[in-house]
Amino acid sequence: MKHVYLDHAATTYVDPEVLKAMMPYFSDEFGNPTAIYADGRHARETIETARDTVAEILNCKYDEVIFTGSGTESDNLAVFGFVEKKQEELKEPKEKLHIITSKIEHHAVLYPFERLKKQGYKVTFLEVDKYGLIDPKKFKEALTPDTIFTSMIYANNEIGTIEPISELAKIAHSYKNRFGESVVFHTDACQAAGVLDINVKNLGVDLMTINGSKIYGPKGIGVLYKKSSIKIHPQIVGGGQENNMRSGTENVPGIIGFAKALELAQKNKEKENKRLTTLREKLIQGIFKSTPRTYLNGHPTLRLPNNANILFLDIEGEALLLHLDEKGIEVSTGSACNSKSLAPSHVLLATGLPHAAVHGSIRMTLGKRTTEEDIDYVLKVLPPIIKQLRAISPIHLDEKKLNR
Repeated sequence: MKHVYLDHAATTYVDPEVLKAMMPYFSDEFGNPTAIYADGRHARETIETARDTVAEILNCKYDEVIFTGSGTESDNLAVFGFVEKKQEELKEPKEKLHIITSKIEHHAVLYPFERLKKQGYKVTFLEVDKYGLIDPKKFKEALTPDTIFTSMIYANNEIGTIEPISELAKIAHSYKNRFGESVVFHTDACQAAGVLDINVKNLGVDLMTINGSKIYGPKGIGVLYKKSSIKIHPQIVGGGQENNMRSGTENVPGIIGFAKALELAQKNKEKENKRLTTLREKLIQGIFKSTPRTYLNGHPTLRLPNNANILFLDIEGEALLLHLDEKGIEVSTGSACNSKSLAPSHVLLATGLPHAAVHGSIRMTLGKRTTEEDIDYVLKVLPPIIKQLRAISPIHLDEKKLNR
C-alpha cells in the first residue's frame, strides 16, 4: 500500500546529511563538554562551532544562542524566564504587571500565559480575524502603561497563517511603559524556521524560539535566541551550562544535527518553498474541485508553503483521519502536542468557526519527500471517503453561519 506522510508540521524525518553529521558524536566523539581533558575540550569546540553556525543564520551574537531540549522548553524559558526576572527587578506586585499574547499560540506559549494569569499577572489574549491574522492596530490598542512583555507566534502551526511579526515588534518597541522601557517581544518561530526569514535584526525581536524536529533535524533539541540586553531567570538549574541559562549536560549530537539542519534548510528554502507551494495549491484546488462544502482554514496567501488546513462540513475529522490512515495517508486534526485530546482546536475556534465545524477540519502539511504522485493519490482517495462519511453523518451545517 502506498504511504503518504502529510504531517510535517508535527515532525519531520532526519535529513541524511544531518544524520551523517551527528553519528560520530554518539559513540566515537562522546566526551562531556564540561570536562577539561581532550575529549571534553573537543566536544566543547564542536558545540561552539555549531553555535556560531546558528548565530550566523540568525544574524546575532554567538552568546545570544541558547541550546535547549525542545521548542516547548525554549518557549517556557522565554515566557517564565523574562516575566519572573522583570517582576523581581521592578519589585512590583504581579497584579500590576501586564503581558500580551494571542489566542492562536501554540500551547507551549498559551499554557505559560494561563499559569501566569492564575498567579496574578494581568494577561490579554488578543483576538484574531477569520484568517487567524493578528491586527497590528488592535495589538497597539492592547498595550498599557503596565505592559512589560508580549509573545506572538510567527507562523501558526495549525492553519499556517503568517503573522506580521516585524510590524508587531516595531509597535512593541516604540511604546514606552510606565517604567520607561519598551515592551519586550518574543516569537515562537518553530514553523517558520527553514521557510521564512529568521534574521532577528530584520524581525526586530528580543527573543525567538526554534526547534530541530520541524526542520529535518533531530527531536529533543531547541534554541532560544535571547538578545544580550534581555535578562531572564533560568528554569533549569544545577550545572551552569549554556552560560547559566539552561543547566544539564549538552546534547552534543542534537546540537550538531540542529545546526546542520538549519544550515541546509536556509540554503534550500527558496527552491523548496516554490515546489511546496505548487503542490499545496494543487492539493487545495483539487479538493475544492472534487468535494463540495469545503473551505480553507487560514489565510489564502499569507500562509506557509506546505500547509493546507481544510474544513469538510458534516464530517468528523477524527473519522476522516482514520479512514485516510487505512489508505496509507497520514494527516492531522490539529496540533501534534494536543492530538490525543477530543477538545476542538483553540486556533480554529479563535477564527470564529462553530464547534461542529471545527471538528470537521484536517491539517495536511507537505515536506521534502512529498511528490506530485502523492498529491494525485490523496485527490483520488479522499473524495469517496468524504462522500461515505457524509452519507452516515447526522450533521448538516448551515454554510451561512460559518463566517467564511
